[in-house]
Amino acid sequence: MCGIVGVVSHGPVNQLIYDALLLLQHRGQDAAGIATNHGNTFSMYKANGLVRDVFRTRNMRSLPGNAGIGQVRYPTAGSSSEEEAQPFYVNAPFGIILAHNGNLTNWEQLKIEMFKNDRRHVNTDSDSEVLLNVLAHEIQQATSGYSLDPSALFKAVSVLHTRVRGSYAVVAQIAGYGLLAFRDPYGIRPLCIGFNDTEKGPEYIVASESVALEGLGFRFLRDVLPGEAIFIDLDGKLYNQQCAENPVLNPCAFEFVYLARPDSVIDGASVYASRLKMGEYLAEKIRRQFSSGDIDVVMPIPDSSRPAAMELALKLNLDYREGFIKNRYIGRTFIMPGQGLRRKSVRQKLNAISSEFKGKSVLLVDDSIVRGTTSREIVQMARDSGAKRVIFASAAPPVMFPNVYGIDMPTRNELIAYGRTEEEVCREITADALVYQDVESLKRSISDINPALKNFEASCFDGIYVTGDISRDYLDRIEFVRNNPKPELEDAVRSQLNLNLARVD
Repeated sequence: MCGIVGVVSHGPVNQLIYDALLLLQHRGQDAAGIATNHGNTFSMYKANGLVRDVFRTRNMRSLPGNAGIGQVRYPTAGSSSEEEAQPFYVNAPFGIILAHNGNLTNWEQLKIEMFKNDRRHVNTDSDSEVLLNVLAHEIQQATSGYSLDPSALFKAVSVLHTRVRGSYAVVAQIAGYGLLAFRDPYGIRPLCIGFNDTEKGPEYIVASESVALEGLGFRFLRDVLPGEAIFIDLDGKLYNQQCAENPVLNPCAFEFVYLARPDSVIDGASVYASRLKMGEYLAEKIRRQFSSGDIDVVMPIPDSSRPAAMELALKLNLDYREGFIKNRYIGRTFIMPGQGLRRKSVRQKLNAISSEFKGKSVLLVDDSIVRGTTSREIVQMARDSGAKRVIFASAAPPVMFPNVYGIDMPTRNELIAYGRTEEEVCREITADALVYQDVESLKRSISDINPALKNFEASCFDGIYVTGDISRDYLDRIEFVRNNPKPELEDAVRSQLNLNLARVD
């Protein structure tokens, strides 16, 4: 999960991109980067840290130009080293910078192909740098001489779709030409376009979420379609083309559960309205399982679960209270690396108001339960504050499978619901009772808001990987590498990939 943005304007874009990244900061807190295009020259600055900490006045002054891209990142494939902060750059052909949200499932194989067949060197273990080199190679194959036109770019993206697997929403700046943006044929990760009419002509922005558009005063135009490529030249003219043979929209359900801001609209569905619906469906299930008087008060675990908790309390005619106060200067625990750091940060992030718990049977509502660390700590905080009974409800179904499309859920053993019954998870988080959302109810929560949404990427809940290339062996391999982060083991994995490629050849 990352946040990306690209802008083509009639004035300097450095401040626009910076402000957009602030609005997308919830999508990644590991690193931030901005690259701008001035004539045929790129200027770029990137580093680990929050947007406000990475960029200083001197950095902003060094980013001239009326077009550029930016990214906020948290690590999935690769590591969290500063060398893997985005955007990435290649000098040929033409000069391209790229930022990527998602995760390539065949990036290791592509990296080997880049070296063996395309004669390109990839310097990091980032799938995004691999993606950039695939794009650069295909643009080079699609062009001749010194000219570049939209048809050549669309041809390159079409071939890229046949080579690359996984999820990818991309913004790329081509020196002296313009902004290229595209989305994978399944539309897993979000991407949308906004515009602003000016006296000098239209200006465009492409970003992960609509909130980045609206916060900068741009008008929402539409979502980028799955498999579609958009090119905006430096004069502000927009070109688009469908570049995939059989695109099918499968937006990530977890975007609506947790990742996206509630004030965003993704693929025509309001995140906030979807979360209200999650609360409504969850209320129906709780009504079937509990008697009147079993619950005294409903409390959200701030912030993502608040809409679901409010709607649940309303439907059950129960009191709604804010029992936990959030310290907004602590990062999101789900995207913090390491169990120890997550456990420590829970107590720093949340503080209980004891008077709201004392002597009450409390229903705590969270957006999801992933590793269970946060949930266990929160249940204990409620008990320490005097709650006589703690019932825990999740607005999402049990997270039982790894997500390989850009969310940091790569190993099954890290997931508390993997291999456990609902009762066993309840005991693990030390709650008196536990209620999960049903998978179909979660999907209906989103499709009720936009009936055109029929299919979803919900692999972490249902184990169905929409790209069709994820096997048990694949999951075993990525878990092995993650659990044994030693260079010799990674080399062994790559050697096996190389052997497999040789067999294919």
